[in-house]
Amino acid sequence: MSFTMGIDVGSTYTKAVILHEGGRIVSAGIVRTGFRLPEAAAQARDQALAQIGLSGDDIAYTASTGFGRYQVPFTDVSVTDLTAQSRGARFFFPETRTVLDVGGQTMKASRLDGGGKIRSFRLNDKCAAGTGAFLEKTAYYMGYSIEEIGPLIMTSKDQVPISSVCAVFAESEVINHVSTGCAPADIMHGAVASLVDRSVQLMKRVQMEPQFTLVGGIMRFETMIRVVREKLGHEVNVPPDEMAQFTAALGAAVLAYGRLLKLPKDDELLEASDARPTPAQAE
Repeated sequence: MSFTMGIDVGSTYTKAVILHEGGRIVSAGIVRTGFRLPEAAAQARDQALAQIGLSGDDIAYTASTGFGRYQVPFTDVSVTDLTAQSRGARFFFPETRTVLDVGGQTMKASRLDGGGKIRSFRLNDKCAAGTGAFLEKTAYYMGYSIEEIGPLIMTSKDQVPISSVCAVFAESEVINHVSTGCAPADIMHGAVASLVDRSVQLMKRVQMEPQFTLVGGIMRFETMIRVVREKLGHEVNVPPDEMAQFTAALGAAVLAYGRLLKLPKDDELLEASDARPTPAQAE
């Protein structure tokens, strides 16, 4: 049996996914990244291994991705997060042509060709207003944790508009809305809508086309998915069972399996060794 692993060292969370024979997800692990990236990668790996009773020696090939991919000491290959996300998205939805990835610190949109190769991509401006961190800060100012964002938004009756394109000014808007008595759920709804507006603009810049697949930790929030769907006026794909947060790690595991298949087998190495002339034969 062949097990491959993908490690996604993201700015907020580090994820690990284990695949069996390149086609079945058997385990996943997730930890806070923090400042010690190699340790976070090892913890996510160990968490995923423990779930199915495997050891590191049982993993035939490992691929790392994410901004900290070069800090994973036990990886066999490193790949970009754009490539990993595209593979992960197409694992679930083979007809995907546009991928929107909204994480804690970054937002990315990419357009794929029929074979899954990236033809165009754009990243958000260097501002937290275009990332999940903006939602976390908005929740913080109102006294909520990031885990409470989803349930909070679900109680919203309307959305309070947040128009600023800068995180600093947007936070000032949030504080002003709180002081005037706006409902926290409606403010949070407005923050999501603001984030979606930036998402759709990014998708337009890559000349988006269906099918659309949404990935990244922020896609855990159903309201985010719904508002993106409304803005696009089109159905969207979302990986099942909260796997949207693990898509890059999954894609890395898929790529690891592809690399594994290209490695020469033991019998092939033996045949190549037998075919080499001995020093006597060479003379």
